[in-house]
Amino acid sequence: MTGLFRRKSLDQLVGETADPRNQLRRVLGPLQLTMLGVGAIVGAGIFSTPGTAAAGGAGHIGAGPALVISFLIVAVACGFAALCYSEFAAMVPVSGSAYTYAYATLGELAAWLIGWDLILEYAIGNAAVAVSWSGYFQVLLDGLHVHLPAWLGTDFRSAMQAAAQVASTQAAHLDPRKLEPSVLHDALAWQMAPQLAGLRLIFNLPAFGIVLLVTWIVLIGIRETARFNTALVIGKLGIVLFFLVLGSMYIRPENWVPFAPNGVKGISSAAAIIFFAYIGFDAVSTAAEETRNPQRDMPIGILASLGICTVLYIAVAIVLTGMAKWNTLGNAEPLAYAFSSLGMNWTASIIALGAVVATTSALVPYQAGQPRIFFAMGRDGLLPPWAAKVHPRYRTPYVTTIFTGIFVAIFSSVANINELVELTNVGTLFAFILVAAGIIILRYTDPDRPRPFRTPLVPWVPLAAIACCGYLMCELPLITWIRFFGWMAAGLILYFLYGFRRSRLGQKP
Repeated sequence: MTGLFRRKSLDQLVGETADPRNQLRRVLGPLQLTMLGVGAIVGAGIFSTPGTAAAGGAGHIGAGPALVISFLIVAVACGFAALCYSEFAAMVPVSGSAYTYAYATLGELAAWLIGWDLILEYAIGNAAVAVSWSGYFQVLLDGLHVHLPAWLGTDFRSAMQAAAQVASTQAAHLDPRKLEPSVLHDALAWQMAPQLAGLRLIFNLPAFGIVLLVTWIVLIGIRETARFNTALVIGKLGIVLFFLVLGSMYIRPENWVPFAPNGVKGISSAAAIIFFAYIGFDAVSTAAEETRNPQRDMPIGILASLGICTVLYIAVAIVLTGMAKWNTLGNAEPLAYAFSSLGMNWTASIIALGAVVATTSALVPYQAGQPRIFFAMGRDGLLPPWAAKVHPRYRTPYVTTIFTGIFVAIFSSVANINELVELTNVGTLFAFILVAAGIIILRYTDPDRPRPFRTPLVPWVPLAAIACCGYLMCELPLITWIRFFGWMAAGLILYFLYGFRRSRLGQKP
């Protein structure tokens, strides 16, 4: 069983990237990496999450105007983790991200578990982003008086749950028309859906289509992917600035009183909600093997993207809670609502467009990152050899890119977004904890290793990252933990059936 803890040396990890059979193209600089980070972090969350975090709902307590403090708390927690990622990404410029770092510090079993866990952040997380993209895209279409059939714009699980909720409401002799509009929409999808062999055909077509489009762009090259992402980032930053500039003209300071209506509990609860809006800076590390000067540029891309997004989030929180009373913001489109409450309904289409652009750019880094993690695992023998194949022309891991695209497209068209978001959160926090632990371990096991970027105040900064992420994990509901342990158990079974016996490290004398 000692093979479970076998580790790959850092020299071996870096040396494998020079193999011409599976070598990726080094074309990215600090600007492209920063844009990838901003693209991954600033998604639909900036247009929807602040409202729920401020007002509360669905079992969460709102922070009110103290939402600014919630954003700062999560920024600090992510900042500790980002410093740890920066040291590893500069020292080990390999595609596998946290999977690779765990292989060098904690051993093969931990590496496999973190690689399996990262599927929750990247593939499952991207499915959640695609579902969110579909919602905003349909709002934009409605503004243009183009309407999709309900059964082509929602997922099977949500439609089934909504139909059951309407039926139970009717059984209780209550008026189902008083349910939330989203529930009525999904129940209509269940009722109107065509049937094939008794199965209702309910399919989120926009989510399916956008994933396939992004997959194609990611497939044809990392340079093209970076250019597409940069254009989207510039567009969504322009719309966020539009909200900030115009919204600041309608701030009423009395809306900030009381500042923390639900005290520390409300601030903590909101922090757990908005964590999903912050993840993404770690996706930059998956592009380390395609960076021209990773020793210098990887820390710049990771830390700069997190810093830019923190400033944007805090500014949006200040303006949003200043425009409208905090307890009125608990809806799916709080930024558009803030303007419509002032009679400025014409801004709704602009905000919806911004959300579509922002969510599209959030899809790109994850859809590029997941195949590269599979690629690194395939190169190590923990996945079949096809996972490590590189396209001879595009120099991208094309097999895993296509596989990831098909999986995310299908999953996003049938899955429920709330369950996906919570699974993504727990998976990401677990990855952050292992990376922070890896920094402490490597400082003791290999203290003389050259480190182009050094995490400051070790072990205190990594310990702070572990403590903050552990705290946020404790804020997640029990059902999320049950699903997480079930997912990890399935990963262990797969490892012992295939990865443990096929590992390249285990086959060497």
